[in-house]
Amino acid sequence: MGLCNTASRMRRIAVGVTVVAAAFALSGCGSLVGRSQAMDIAEINVSSPELREGKALPRDYSCEGTEGSPPLRWSSQPLSQAKSIAIVVDSHTSSESAVHWVLYNIPATTTELGPNAAEDPPEGAGQATVTSGKKGYEPPCKDRGNYRFTVYTLNGKVDLREGAPLPEILKEIADKTIARGRLTAVNIQ
Repeated sequence: MGLCNTASRMRRIAVGVTVVAAAFALSGCGSLVGRSQAMDIAEINVSSPELREGKALPRDYSCEGTEGSPPLRWSSQPLSQAKSIAIVVDSHTSSESAVHWVLYNIPATTTELGPNAAEDPPEGAGQATVTSGKKGYEPPCKDRGNYRFTVYTLNGKVDLREGAPLPEILKEIADKTIARGRLTAVNIQ
């Protein structure tokens, strides 16, 4: 009986930590994209022929490489309300967090991007100006850190003026998210 109560208490603590992390994310104090409403969202499976979950980011996709953005693939259950896809690449190191790429208004029927898609994005897609001030993919440079490639299914398009500030774009993505999946590379090899 005591073991069941402990497991139940641990699950409640884990949920509480997740809620607090989401609140920090929305206030700009944690992760860079969160959810503005408490609701269940579907899961997206994210993969890449060049990246592996929990493994190092190949140097070719860092600031020392020449490949640009890595290829990504994703899949999820069919979602009738899906209107567009957004991709956010961010990093967290011991000293800083940064957004390296935001690509949005990708057609909802798209399920993959080839290498260096930032240089030739899908028709109708937009790219935000990221933390560094560059528009498009800004390859990460810190050898140690977590590099997250997150794919979002949205129930609408990001409808902001060209050149809108990054926080506005990220908030609009968060507000319209109906499914999410992530592939995380750890450190740069």
